[in-house]
Amino acid sequence: ISIVRGTIHLESGLHIGGGTEAIEIGGIDNPVIKDPRTGEPYIPGSSLKGKMRCLLELRDGKISERNGACNCGECHICRVFGNTAKNSELGITRTVFRDAFLTTGSRQILMDKGLPATEVKTETMIDRLQGKAANGSLRMSERVIAGLDFDFEIALRIFEGDENIAVKLVKEGLALIQKDALGGSGSRGYGRVRFFNLTIDKTPFELA
Repeated sequence: ISIVRGTIHLESGLHIGGGTEAIEIGGIDNPVIKDPRTGEPYIPGSSLKGKMRCLLELRDGKISERNGACNCGECHICRVFGNTAKNSELGITRTVFRDAFLTTGSRQILMDKGLPATEVKTETMIDRLQGKAANGSLRMSERVIAGLDFDFEIALRIFEGDENIAVKLVKEGLALIQKDALGGSGSRGYGRVRFFNLTIDKTPFELA
């Protein structure tokens, strides 16, 4: 097993939804996911894995007929990220994505400055004919503030015959996320991230 580690820096606010059972009057419509133990926002490993896989599939034209994940059971993406194809001989998923939590440094900054880790952004849809906010479209979304850092880790299961394809795809996937966005509302400026302090088995590397 090889271990990829690094830091995710938020260049803009990040929204990864946590859901809510009930919305109070004047409350947040769209909260972010938080650690129930600490109340701090975090980045689920599933979100990082899902966005990485999606961007790699889009790049390689591997989106399924139903607009879902590739499940051919033959390609490198299925090998590295997993598949449920009945006749696949690729074996187990090669990647294990851990949840990413706030760095000690970011926690200290929030504490020293008395800042909350999240902010509430009010958004609305525009009525094209009237040129103003559409009735009933006001929405309050929570997002993690820009400037915070999260530690992340990806375990890579390397088997004979893999030809280091897992390492290659993970590096390419991280580079694609930097060019795109992480989480929701990327087209509205959310989720711009940068990866740094990257290592694989403690050896530093850079993204192309």
